[in-house]
Amino acid sequence: MAPRPSSEAGSAIEGFAVETHDDLVFTIKGLVHPPDRVIAYLRYVSDPAGDRDRAGKRYRRVYRFGEQEAILRAHRPTYLVDDPVLGTGVQSVPEADVAFVYDPCLCLHRLAEEGPADPLEAAALAVGRLLSEAARVPLRALGVTGSLLVGLHRPSSDIDIVVYGECESRAIHDALTGLLDDPAARVRRPEGEELAAIHDAHRADTPLTLADFARTQARKVNEGYFAERPYFVRFVKRPDEEGEAYGDPCYESLGSAVIRARVHDDRDAMFTPCRYVVGEAAFVEGGPVEDLLQIASFRGRFADQAKAGDWVVARGQLESVVPRRGSPFCRLLVGGRPGDYLLGSVD
Repeated sequence: MAPRPSSEAGSAIEGFAVETHDDLVFTIKGLVHPPDRVIAYLRYVSDPAGDRDRAGKRYRRVYRFGEQEAILRAHRPTYLVDDPVLGTGVQSVPEADVAFVYDPCLCLHRLAEEGPADPLEAAALAVGRLLSEAARVPLRALGVTGSLLVGLHRPSSDIDIVVYGECESRAIHDALTGLLDDPAARVRRPEGEELAAIHDAHRADTPLTLADFARTQARKVNEGYFAERPYFVRFVKRPDEEGEAYGDPCYESLGSAVIRARVHDDRDAMFTPCRYVVGEAAFVEGGPVEDLLQIASFRGRFADQAKAGDWVVARGQLESVVPRRGSPFCRLLVGGRPGDYLLGSVD
């Protein structure tokens, strides 16, 4: 099924993708964006030697932050912005430059209406229906994201599913937990070489040993296998459930830090962006500050990394969070730079 544009750039949130007039494809990050642009990270560029084909045009995927920023610095430097509200540099696309917006839910709806055209589309639709039925959640709350959303998938591509809404996400998370514990279900956790392959894919940006990575993954449900194909499920609140607007709060970077802390509240750990309420924090590097209350990340890989009561060790950017109402506090933002990590269930 060929991808089709949908929605407006201003409605794009986590899981959506946008494409510019000069064939740059970006994935949206987060739920809060500046008034005239969307925060999004470069994923695909047109390249005659690329290994992805769409309608006769070749593309390649851009994996690493450094390469993404080098391409933008050379060709679209205005897409690299020091955002005064977020207090850091981000990749972002002006809404005026957006040619297409790709909506994950509409993509899955079209798959259900028109039928799959290849094995990956068939598998993505099957996973969507499985989760919808197991959780008794309408299929319209789910979407297809990743390479399939923008028509740049390969036969070996993973299944990327997104679930929108807090209640819908919690229901599907619970249902998926039950499915993974059922030997007869078509989903299962990665094991052996599969787990090693996932670890290897993340190791350049997230330096954890295989043993630490395996221990963390064993308690997660959002990454596994369906019919021998990898899947990843992203749980996303709706913007009105997040309770945040651009400019409230504001953030100020305080430098990098490594901390050890206890998780006090993991209710928002499953979502992207994810949050862990922490206390009893000790600074191994950087800081220290007295009011570190939160670990957060915009990267799906850091969701569900720890449970309430766990001690964690994390590396990221220390930030001051300043709301318009209420007291300022500090958080550690994980995943914004290579080398960041969040390791749960440590002694």
